[in-house]
Amino acid sequence: MSNYDYKDALETLSYIQKFLPFTPEIAVTSGSGLGDIAALVENPVTLSAEDVPHWPTSTAPGHSGKIIIGKIHGKPVILLQGRVHYYEGYSLKAVTFPVRVLAMSGVKTYIATNASGAVNTSYLPGEIIAVKDHINLMDDNPLLGPNESRWNERFPDMSHAYDAGMLKVFADLGLKTGIYAAMSGPSFETPAEIRMLRLLGADVVGMSTVPEVIVANAMGIRVAVLSCVANMAAGVDPDHTLSAQEVLDAMKTHSQKLAGIIAELIERL
Repeated sequence: MSNYDYKDALETLSYIQKFLPFTPEIAVTSGSGLGDIAALVENPVTLSAEDVPHWPTSTAPGHSGKIIIGKIHGKPVILLQGRVHYYEGYSLKAVTFPVRVLAMSGVKTYIATNASGAVNTSYLPGEIIAVKDHINLMDDNPLLGPNESRWNERFPDMSHAYDAGMLKVFADLGLKTGIYAAMSGPSFETPAEIRMLRLLGADVVGMSTVPEVIVANAMGIRVAVLSCVANMAAGVDPDHTLSAQEVLDAMKTHSQKLAGIIAELIERL
């Protein structure tokens, strides 16, 4: 059984390095149904998460569990096609284990995508939001427990968790920015919870990504997050029933648009 500790990470890294023809610079994690990003990778080498020692495997729909190695615009990348979630029963140490391994492999830039619900009613389904800050309401933190000094310091600063340079690129591309609230799921939020989030200043809400951002930031990796609005959050339309299929359908529709933004970002890095 994996402990998702430093020893396990070394074993995982040793396996992945057999397939790495370069030191990767950039990692991209694609969220629910955002598979078009894989088409960006030149001369891809694809690994199955199930074959990689200690790598947590996803049970969530729309997360294929593939690791794709190659280049985008000539820059060496690792693409994680899917992630695992806290709501699947994984600890946050397991959820963020891939980010630990990526940092140890040499990755310096982490780009994550996700699907979200619009808390801010001026944000509409289909819009891509550049996350500029977050609110962690998952009632957990991936840095809890004994500190591993070879990974990060005990009390990392989170003041600038989202890279200003990449946010500038997104602004140049005309994207809105917003604050992402992370809830544990898997139930969607109640209308009362959405009203609370709106009062707290959240623009979108989802069930992922924030633990990854915390660990990437702690390990000195610059971070960008793109959130694709799949639907209006609970209570905005009282007659509308939220569903996972609705999220997957929306992500499939807008996946190509998101892939284009990521390609443009990587080209400018």
